[in-house]
Amino acid sequence: MKISSQLLQKYNVPVPRYTSYPPANHFSSEFGESNYIQMLDESNSGTPQHLAFYFHIPFCKKICFYCGCNAYTMGRPEQTEAYLRAIKKEFALVAKHIDPARKVSQIHFGGGTPNSIEASMLKELVDMVAGSFSFIDKPEIAIECNPAYLTHTYVDALKQAGFNRFSLGIQDFNDEVLSTVNRDSSRIPADELVAYIKKDRSDIGVNLDFIYGLPGQTVESFLESVEKAAAILPDRLVTFSYAHVPWMKKHQMILEKRGLPSSEVKMEMFLSAYELLKQKGYQPVGLDHFVLPTDELFASLESKELHRNFQGYCTRRTTGQVYAFGVTAISQLEKGYAQNVKDIAEYIATIENHHLPIEKGYTLTAGEMVTREAITELMCNKRVSWSDVANKLGIPVEEVRAQIAVNENTLAGFAADELIAYTSDEITVTEPGAIFIRNIAASLDSAYQQQANSYSKTV
Repeated sequence: MKISSQLLQKYNVPVPRYTSYPPANHFSSEFGESNYIQMLDESNSGTPQHLAFYFHIPFCKKICFYCGCNAYTMGRPEQTEAYLRAIKKEFALVAKHIDPARKVSQIHFGGGTPNSIEASMLKELVDMVAGSFSFIDKPEIAIECNPAYLTHTYVDALKQAGFNRFSLGIQDFNDEVLSTVNRDSSRIPADELVAYIKKDRSDIGVNLDFIYGLPGQTVESFLESVEKAAAILPDRLVTFSYAHVPWMKKHQMILEKRGLPSSEVKMEMFLSAYELLKQKGYQPVGLDHFVLPTDELFASLESKELHRNFQGYCTRRTTGQVYAFGVTAISQLEKGYAQNVKDIAEYIATIENHHLPIEKGYTLTAGEMVTREAITELMCNKRVSWSDVANKLGIPVEEVRAQIAVNENTLAGFAADELIAYTSDEITVTEPGAIFIRNIAASLDSAYQQQANSYSKTV
């Protein structure tokens, strides 16, 4: 697959990532605790009915310069303990609004670096959920890990706690690149680590995560990392495009000074990795995921039932409304979103006073729910049908078309560039179009405006 420099320049513009709709920069501080409680109560009659719980562990032993996450340098042990107590209390405050008959399909730990704290603390949170709700058959209990801090003993403890999906943030196998971005390499060689995690457990899945577009990376060096990763045979392999947003994350300016690859080089990194992984038997899923044909994500893509939330791609089987806990954590419910405060001390104090620590949020209108469904379908399954959206939401197809406000000239432009094929009822994204799928999704978003200080570029 080839992408011309003209096409790259045309579409390499700031657009939302659409992990939510509307994007998080639309959230309002006028949304508060009472709004969230109402949304919690209404979620019991909403869809999906399953429960997905997200726990944000914000602590890192040091901050990687590329990081765009809400992370904080680890402080005293007392702070960590107080934070975990607060999460448990927040869970109790939220759980009393959730129908106990609903089942848990997914638990996800993100950060920060979840494995920066003791494994026993993570087990306590899993046990807390298990003590409050029942689970579907084969739920996903996932954790993002920095492999620099994983030991055999720690892995054993996570497996015993019930974790069955490990996302290992390798980022790059080149030690010089890692040093430049202030990250340590894996404590246990990656191939040995993956083998140990999966040892005697056919139910455990492993992701290896990489970032392209970092200082010091070349097309050749990144391809070497990807080839080494493919030889390990993880179930999923992810190639994230580095999102440079120094107006939001000041520490990223360090990388700017050290020299970032051009958009053209980044595109070549991605395309080279894309072709290599296909040769190795991996199937592309969504924007940046590659999975083995035996992975349930691929089966979901084939049946056009792939889904995604803030934690990444998931199947309809494990999809749930997301109830999130911890600083900056964002809940994703049927009718909207709620985000917690950013300051750890404020978070703990608010919960100690028996209040939910909501900083901002958003309640969707009926029209926005239509747009969200259409964009989610496009982003996940590379196609969207207005009649399918109408059937799912139980509304006339004319209402779907009116809410989406599809521009015929825009679609014709995408089609001329061979990014999509379309009819009066359906848009289908081509293989090259998948690279610019955020641009295509933005064309369905009547509220979208290019805001250079709000979104990262496509590439």
